Amino acid sequence: MKLKKIIYSTFLFLAALQAFSQKASVEAADKQYERFSFIDAIKTYERVAEKGYKDEKMFQKLGNAYYFNAELSKAGRWYEELFAMNANQEPEYYYRFSQCLKSIGEYKRANKVLEEFNAKSGNDQRAKLYASNKDYLEDIKANSGRFNIEDAGINSNYSDYGTAFFGNKLIFASARDTVGVYRRVFKWTNQSFTNLYSAEVTPNGRLGKPVRFANKINSKFHESTPIFTRDGKTMYFTRNNFLDGKKGKDSQKITLLKIYRASLENDKWTNIIELPFNSDDYSIAHPALSPDDKELYFASNMPGTLGQSDLFKVTINFDGTFSKPENLGKSINTEGRETFPFISDDNELYFASDGRPGLGGLDVFVTDIKGNTFSEVKNIGEPINGNKDDFGFFIDSKSRIGFFTSNRDGGHGYDDIYKFSETRKLKCEQNLFGTISENETGKPIDNARVSLLDENFTFIKETYTNATGKYRYKDIDCGKKYYVRAEKRDFETNEGKISIDKKMGDSELSIGLDKRIKMFGIGSDLAKTLNIPIIYFDLDKSFIRKDAAFELEKVLAVMKEYPKIKIDIRSHTDCRQTATYNEALSDRRAKSTRDWLIKNGIETSRLTAKGYGESQLLNDCSCEPTNNSNCSEEQHQLNRRSEFIVVAVD
Repeated sequence: MKLKKIIYSTFLFLAALQAFSQKASVEAADKQYERFSFIDAIKTYERVAEKGYKDEKMFQKLGNAYYFNAELSKAGRWYEELFAMNANQEPEYYYRFSQCLKSIGEYKRANKVLEEFNAKSGNDQRAKLYASNKDYLEDIKANSGRFNIEDAGINSNYSDYGTAFFGNKLIFASARDTVGVYRRVFKWTNQSFTNLYSAEVTPNGRLGKPVRFANKINSKFHESTPIFTRDGKTMYFTRNNFLDGKKGKDSQKITLLKIYRASLENDKWTNIIELPFNSDDYSIAHPALSPDDKELYFASNMPGTLGQSDLFKVTINFDGTFSKPENLGKSINTEGRETFPFISDDNELYFASDGRPGLGGLDVFVTDIKGNTFSEVKNIGEPINGNKDDFGFFIDSKSRIGFFTSNRDGGHGYDDIYKFSETRKLKCEQNLFGTISENETGKPIDNARVSLLDENFTFIKETYTNATGKYRYKDIDCGKKYYVRAEKRDFETNEGKISIDKKMGDSELSIGLDKRIKMFGIGSDLAKTLNIPIIYFDLDKSFIRKDAAFELEKVLAVMKEYPKIKIDIRSHTDCRQTATYNEALSDRRAKSTRDWLIKNGIETSRLTAKGYGESQLLNDCSCEPTNNSNCSEEQHQLNRRSEFIVVAVD
């Protein structure tokens, strides 16, 4: 018994010691995590977790450590453990978990998690974007297939990312180690700090061997994402908070990112200064220039940021000073990450985001810059975007050739640079076509003017029909409503409305026109010629109502314009009621119509009138002998008509 107690006590002591050791390990890992040494934290957390130690906070941090290192599939494993342990998490963890599920192609499950995120965080911009576009995968599919991509040919086994042209050279950042035995390591990724490299673009479009770019620019810390002014004399780039041998830190003793400017003098980069809106307390990174070099865009987590990082811009004044940073707002930024902006010569803003509906991780999005506003933000689709991080998009607007960065499977290292050629622009457009024809005969109308108007009836452009009456508009924006107006001399102008689908393709809208000058002769029915519908009378009544008088005004106008024509007014009913009753009622109505015309100035000698009741039905809707019929109301309506038959023209 005594021996059993000793063994049991020893077991308890060892268990307690193991628990204490695990707790100490977690606390040490927490410190590494808080210092952004994510790789070290991961190793420690995983060692503890593999031994069966479960802790909610540890699973959160372990998932986050992988998440912030863009290893989403690994992050998903620990978020899975987190939700299994406690499904009631902060909304942010639902969003991150959904992103991880996308990274392994589980889009249906990811969308279910997004639904939960939406329910918990309805005010979140990311939740609103998902709620308003639950068919986002279909939209992305429609935008896909527009690029041919290939390895850029300059990648290493380390991180390579962020590109810009400088003359005939491609400048990019790389963590490849070229400094010999000693290697400085960035604990966040356990890789070398990145420096700028350059690769010459050969005549065949290939890239030459990368070499270090400008020793004056590269330091012992990070340099990345350069951008150059059009004249090539000014460069903006990202670097850790380090200048003139001095390293700056925030209140947590972490060295953040800043944007610096350098000038090219005598083929050497010099006068390196940090931009005045930088701070030791937050990061500013990844500069981009507007086509006229007058605005600088960048990513930052400065005060006023909506999410983890937002896009901002400043105006570059004539004297080289800068305006106050301006947040691009909720039309661009979300509670997630918006980063790596790029402005094309076409004034398109490309950027990476994980806060918008996408395929997983960071996706590349685009919007048109229109003054201080932006057009609809669109996911540029596959194959640029995938289920991993895709960012650093850069394109030459003339050649439509560019580069982007991704940590997708099959690469050389942590991040790799890919080259692409764009086969067609993203802008969703359709061809709108149709035929303009005569309503009466169906004959096409040539040389008719066809105007395109927006939903507010603002004129956009015009064209003319060809010999077969056809018109066509190219490059019509998808997802919008338009009016098409057709007009030609001797025809009444008419227009139609159309809603263009949100996908590429064709839309058709044909329009019929009525002749303004209508031909008639003996036997013509002015009701058909003048498009007069049924002349309505009140039930069992024969007096002329106001709406009937409006239609009769058309007949009156023609008879006054052509004083020699004579007409026979014929009134018809459907079969309901007895034949005798219907004949008497229709006769009263015909004579009432004749009397109205006489009262309004038409000579009695030019008018005859008779009611035909149900004796001249236009279909098989006979009711005799029961006064009942199985015909529809529409069929009966065809029989209730007035005719104005021309019986003489001189």
